[in-house]
Amino acid sequence: MITKITGTVNRVLDDETRLQVGPLEYQLLVPEFVRRQIQGRVGQELTLHTSEYLDGNPMQGRTVPRLIGFSTESELEFFELFCTVDKVGIRKALKALVRPVKEIADAIQRQDAKWLTTLPGIGPATAEQIVATLRRKVTKFALMAEPAPNGDAGPVPATAVDGDVIEDAYQALLSVGHSPMEARNRLDKVLTSGRKFPSVEDILLEVYKQKG
Repeated sequence: MITKITGTVNRVLDDETRLQVGPLEYQLLVPEFVRRQIQGRVGQELTLHTSEYLDGNPMQGRTVPRLIGFSTESELEFFELFCTVDKVGIRKALKALVRPVKEIADAIQRQDAKWLTTLPGIGPATAEQIVATLRRKVTKFALMAEPAPNGDAGPVPATAVDGDVIEDAYQALLSVGHSPMEARNRLDKVLTSGRKFPSVEDILLEVYKQKG
């Protein structure tokens, strides 16, 4: 399985990019938010984190291997998590992810199903299902750094800490009266240090050491 690929960007099309790797050109499907990140990178070297799947109908004897590309491992992880929602397959997820992962995760976390229906192919019932399935699993993605303007992904310090620890710390802050936005902001300040926090208690101690 190909998990990462580096090559020169030959073309960026509506829903795919073409990477030249030695004598071979690879086709990689990309969601819209990734396409916007890399559209100015034609002729430049680019590394994408990838997932593979078989497209087609095995019962009819025809399947085609496809590569899907993302700028960071965290984006890829979110995509795979998004695909676990009932009735959200790979194709629907690729079509839906037109906004940055951070924005989508934030909407899921605040249970904003109405906002999620603005994503292509996501109706009210699917939006509610996304919230019900993922709202306790997306805190670390809501804390992701935005990609830099030149298309390079910025650091994502939150991934240095286990996602369950981050989620539990977030819930703990909510339980003592912090608003969702305040809880995220406090966690963001702590996690951008890049330090490792093995437990919820370690994160909360650092949160309350900081002023403001």
